[in-house]
Amino acid sequence: MDTTQLAIEERVAEEHRHHSKPLFFYVWAALLVMTAIEVYLTYQNLPPVKMLTILLGLSFIKAALIIGYFMHLKYEVSVMKWATICSVVGCLIIMTIFFFPDAFRILHIGVK
Repeated sequence: MDTTQLAIEERVAEEHRHHSKPLFFYVWAALLVMTAIEVYLTYQNLPPVKMLTILLGLSFIKAALIIGYFMHLKYEVSVMKWATICSVVGCLIIMTIFFFPDAFRILHIGVK
């Protein structure tokens, strides 16, 4: 291995050693609160677009917390972060092109 890669690995290892249990507890508590909010919202009589917008926003925040802290992406090198972000953007583009138009057809044909 070259010295640059060793230095990066040492920096990442040092950051991993400083993980604290309270930090993970706070992240877990935030995820629990957001899940409770999502469950509460599903029982409210909100307009579907408003409810789904809020639920999707909370889901993106929860996914970012899980990926960042519990999957340790926050402590990875930037190449790994960029690879993950590009993959997520690619998946969103595929969903927008192929899956969402198919899901919106129910608005035109109705529910039987």
